[in-house]
Amino acid sequence: MRNEELTCGHFVNPFTDIGFKIIFGQPASKELLITLLNELLAGEHQIENLTLLDKENHSDSIADAGIIYDLYCLTTTGEYIIVEMQNRFHSNFLDRTLFYMCRAIGRQVENIREKRKKERELRTDEPMTEEENDLMLREEKADYYGARYKLSTVYGIFLMNFREPGLEAKFRTDTVIADRESGKTINPHFRQIYLQFPYFEKELNECETLYDKLIYTLKNMQHWNRMPDALKEQVFNRLEELAAVANLSMEDRIAYDKALDRYRVSRIVEEDARRAGWKQGLEEGREKGLEEGRAKGMAEGLEKGKSEEKRAIAHNLKALGLTSEQIQAATGLSAQEIDRVEETFS
Repeated sequence: MRNEELTCGHFVNPFTDIGFKIIFGQPASKELLITLLNELLAGEHQIENLTLLDKENHSDSIADAGIIYDLYCLTTTGEYIIVEMQNRFHSNFLDRTLFYMCRAIGRQVENIREKRKKERELRTDEPMTEEENDLMLREEKADYYGARYKLSTVYGIFLMNFREPGLEAKFRTDTVIADRESGKTINPHFRQIYLQFPYFEKELNECETLYDKLIYTLKNMQHWNRMPDALKEQVFNRLEELAAVANLSMEDRIAYDKALDRYRVSRIVEEDARRAGWKQGLEEGREKGLEEGRAKGMAEGLEKGKSEEKRAIAHNLKALGLTSEQIQAATGLSAQEIDRVEETFS
């Protein structure tokens, strides 16, 4: 672990649960969250506005504390977006993200009428009239079976501060439901984006797009005392204001300090585990090398012993007057080797 991970910068660490929520999960940070999501979905979808909902997936076990950091959003055009910061590796992480996506989709079907009503009110900021309510009910009765399965798109954005063995060794992985042979998207309502931060290795002078600059900032900002001069866009001024430790309320500062302590402890434990694994691997490699060396030495010794035995037999057979051809047949030695036998025993 790098030494700077133990230092406290001017900005909150976004890889802690509280730090991530301070930056993206409060009403004042909505525009910042929209900017990040639009950069991630550039060329695919443009978000004008969104509402932060209660977290869809609460932890069911105290053992999960410090692992699940997510936001749940609904855009004004009806898309649901799960945003999750995963600080450290755990088994079956990809299965868990699939479960979250399926759960969000399943809940749409559970109450399609209430969902449509809520989306309409979010778009207009006005309550639904009795006439509109009756119209919606008639529409559902006319095509009830099909209507109940009409889905809104669910996006899963997973920011990962670790390398996931189940994904390719690269920063961004995008998944869709597609035909295996042609690659054509079959259902556009299921979309996952995995971002493995350890694989993002660009320096600031290599970041040409706002997208790259945002990712670079999230990865490194906890070590900074101020925003670099190269980050001139307005979004970074807002990020600087929201993420400054000095600007936190007393309640948030206490919660953040506790979260930062948990983060540091987990990183130290992981580093110790890596070192222990490296040491064990080195010892096992050394032992394996010694074992292979012993085996090789024994094999070479046996081979040399067999060769000496053949030459001794050849010497005795030659003394008995057998021809070179007969000795070759009996010992397997070549004519040249038989000719050199006397040199060995002279």
